[in-house]
Order: sequence, then C-alpha cells, then structure tokens
Amino acid sequence: MFPSPSPSVTIPAGIRKSSANRPRRANDKRLSHGCTSGGRSFSSDVKAAVIGLLAPEDSVSALRRIYEMASTTQTAGTEHDARLRRAARLSSEYSFASEFLNFYKHVAAFQKTLRPSIASSGGMKASGTPAAEIRDSLDLTVLLPHFRGFLSVIEQHAPAALRESARQMSLLPTDSWIASLEAYWEYGGKGKYDQQIGAFAQFLARAFLQPYAEFRAAMTPKPPMVITVRVCPLCGARPLMGVLRVEGDSGKRFLLCSFCSQEWEFRRIFCSTCGEEEEGKLPVYVAEQLPHIRVEACDTCKFFLTTVDLTKDGHAIPLVDDLAAIPLTLWAHEHGYSRLQPNLLGT
Repeated sequence: MFPSPSPSVTIPAGIRKSSANRPRRANDKRLSHGCTSGGRSFSSDVKAAVIGLLAPEDSVSALRRIYEMASTTQTAGTEHDARLRRAARLSSEYSFASEFLNFYKHVAAFQKTLRPSIASSGGMKASGTPAAEIRDSLDLTVLLPHFRGFLSVIEQHAPAALRESARQMSLLPTDSWIASLEAYWEYGGKGKYDQQIGAFAQFLARAFLQPYAEFRAAMTPKPPMVITVRVCPLCGARPLMGVLRVEGDSGKRFLLCSFCSQEWEFRRIFCSTCGEEEEGKLPVYVAEQLPHIRVEACDTCKFFLTTVDLTKDGHAIPLVDDLAAIPLTLWAHEHGYSRLQPNLLGT
C-alpha cells in the first residue's frame, strides 16, 4: 500500500535465530538489524493492489440499541491518545517507519473523533451482546454521516495510490458505500475476502469500521476461554499479532484481533496458523534495533506472527509498534515466510 521504505532500512545478510517461544536467555541468538556496512536494502514486497470496489452483498441488518456504559467513551479516548503519542515517539526514533506512522496518526486522530458518536448514539444494552452476535449489528445510521469526512482525511494525507482510491470511493453513490461497509463488517478479517477485495478497498472499510468494532467488543461479555482458539472469540477475525505480557518470571502470550483489537490468551509454543507445537519448528527472530518485537515463525506452514514483548518494553502499544516493524516484515518475506493477516497499513 505504501511505497518502498527508505534505502536506509538495511538487514545484514547473515542471521542467527532462536528456536524459542520460551523466555529468551542471555545467550539466545538474534537477528542483527541496523544500518550497517555489508547490509542489504530491501524493497517492500507488500505491493499496492489494484483497487477493487465491492459489489453489493447481502445486507447485515442494522439494529440500534443503547450503549449504557459511558466510561467506555472516556477509556476509548485515552486509548487513542496513547496510540497517537506512541506513534509520534516511534516516528521520531525510527525514520524508516516515519511515513507509515505519520499517516497512521491522521487515521487514529479521525478514529478518536468517531468514538464519542458511536458511544452516545446507541448500539448495545448494558447487559451486553453474546460473542456470536458481535457482527450481527452494524448501525450505519451512526457511522455513514462520517464516511465522507473519513475519505477526505485519506485524500489529504495518504500515499498517492490510496488517495486515488479514496477519491474514487467518494464519487460513488451512498448505496455503494453501504454495500462496501456492510460486506466488510460481515466478512472482513476472516480470510479470503480481504484478499479478494484488494489492499485499498480493505483499508477504507477496515480503518473506518475499526472504532465501532473495538467499542462493541469492549462492551461484550468475554466467553469462556480456550487458549488454542486461533481466531478472535468475539468477532471471528484472524489474529493480527501476538503480545507477551508480564507474568511471573517470563510472559504470558496473547493474540491481538485484527479487527476488534481484543486480546485472548494463547499457548506459548504453538503455531496460531497450523497448530504446529514442536519447538524446533517454531523459530523466533529478534532484531537488535527493535529488541521488544519478535518474528515468531513456523517452518511447517511458513507463516509468521509479529509479537510485541511487553516484558522488554512496557511502554509499547502493540497495535502501533507493529507499524514500526517494517524491517522485520521485509526480512520475513525475503526468507519465505508470509503474514497471515497484514496490519492496517498493509505490512
């Protein structure tokens, strides 16, 4: 979706790996990363797809209920402020990711302005909605008045190809907007559908609907947890990434949903894509410049999961720090690994 990163993004040709999903010891091997002599510059192979505008799908019924937990609005604002601060800090520290992060700041700022409207308009009773029904209710009477403003933000701040995609979408009739948003709400983040519609159409629907999905998920009672569930137990979307949170002498592993941003606990030594559990087939790579971000790969299915280790940097915000991990993503692609679910900006 974005142009190739700066030539200063280099990764040495020689790498070392740890075969661990266990806590990393002092002598664990690492992927050396940085602007060093002898390194190679990689162009992103996450290329911009040709824009695909969605065909009308069966509409999701638009139900309107009342949100009765006002504290969620305040929490959401705080979360978005934290994301904005983190993006600004990472942008200043990692020049190779500054274009991604600066654009993300505009997206996150818009999402922050959308959340109060979602919370005050109605959408879920205080008793909550069963997890299986998270996607059953999309109130476009609340969201649709803001869609043109969202497209305007993208037209002003996105890379050229995405700007054009937003411009084309802005010229379509409202019925096409509704069909696009309803279709992504029902099918987005679950697999083939995202690939079929292309990177740009996916971004427009995903970025716009994300605050609504996050709010609904935050208001929903969590189901009994089974820690080998490979998709989000609330909305059914694929995991975006992993998170290691402090617990005891090491860290507990969670997966972060690519759509509603909720976390669920997951086994440490277990591939979230194919279920591989042999430790020797689950190598972990760490870059010295980004020591708190890991590439957790699987040599059986050849997919990888980016994981933010909060035991190493408690200030990290996984959703944002993932956007700064461009070198790791490029390295993984160069070495034959694929990401099951790209992040919001397509990396």
